[in-house]
Amino acid sequence: MKALRVNALLADLAGVALEDMATPTPGPGEVLVKIRAATLGYPDFLMTHGGYQLKPPVPFSPGMEGAGEIAELGADIDGWLLGDRVICGGLGTFAEYMIMPADRLRKIPDNLDFAKAAATGSAYLTAYVGLVRRGLLQKDEWLLVHGASGGVGLAAVDLGKYLGAKIIATTSSDAKLKIIDAAFSPEAVLNVNDGFRETVKELTGGGADVIYDPVGGDVFDESVRCIGWDGRLLVIGFAAGRIPQIGVNMPLIKGFSVVGVRAGEYGRRNREKGLENQDAIWQLAAEGKISPHVHAEIPLADWRDGFAMMAKREIVGRVIFTPHD
Repeated sequence: MKALRVNALLADLAGVALEDMATPTPGPGEVLVKIRAATLGYPDFLMTHGGYQLKPPVPFSPGMEGAGEIAELGADIDGWLLGDRVICGGLGTFAEYMIMPADRLRKIPDNLDFAKAAATGSAYLTAYVGLVRRGLLQKDEWLLVHGASGGVGLAAVDLGKYLGAKIIATTSSDAKLKIIDAAFSPEAVLNVNDGFRETVKELTGGGADVIYDPVGGDVFDESVRCIGWDGRLLVIGFAAGRIPQIGVNMPLIKGFSVVGVRAGEYGRRNREKGLENQDAIWQLAAEGKISPHVHAEIPLADWRDGFAMMAKREIVGRVIFTPHD
């Protein structure tokens, strides 16, 4: 089989190559999944040069989310059949095949193709934990979503609309804002390069109720100036590169909370609620109430094109690699 491999942690993808490998054989309790779609996320890019918190020993195959069909069953498998369409994850989805424990599989809803199924998992899980569990978002509240062109940000726009919030979506590109506006119809779209504090305060009548921030840096600093009383400022990540700091007098004076969001850790620390979160997003997907935006589907052989789109910040939603094209 073909698989993308990181053989050395080097800049500019210098240690990455598409290689021939033996197709693995599933053991007891395992299945072999034929990968039909694999999601390219920013952590995948960081892992190629050792810039992500997860640092597997080299060589390894990157890719942490995918969708495909069961190609081979190991021993002692119940409830799964050859050809079943499944969600898969864990390191190694940037390959034509991967081994998965059968008890970690989830069936793809009938209404989703492989690409949309691969694009749903982590993005919408982060949005759900952020907005529902940690942000306690209520109907008709104002939700300000930064980094709204990214997979995680766009999922928050989509889920926020379903939850009945009034959405302000921001990013740093007018072209991306047009796509977001056409696809999801938020109440407003704003370019952060023009500043957003005064416009947000004017639109909301004083400040946003919930701010969803995967960007950090200057965006976080300005968000502090346009959050409303009893607001929740959700810290998702630091795509801008700078981890911001805040004087605690600001939350005191304005009566808002700064809330950390780690979707995976939330589920690890409370397995029951973690499973509820997963079930919730896939039920919404099955009912057609959320719909991930796939920016492009790219053959795995052209993997450099996908990484180049990410480096140039051209992506709205998710890029999907298709290993069998």
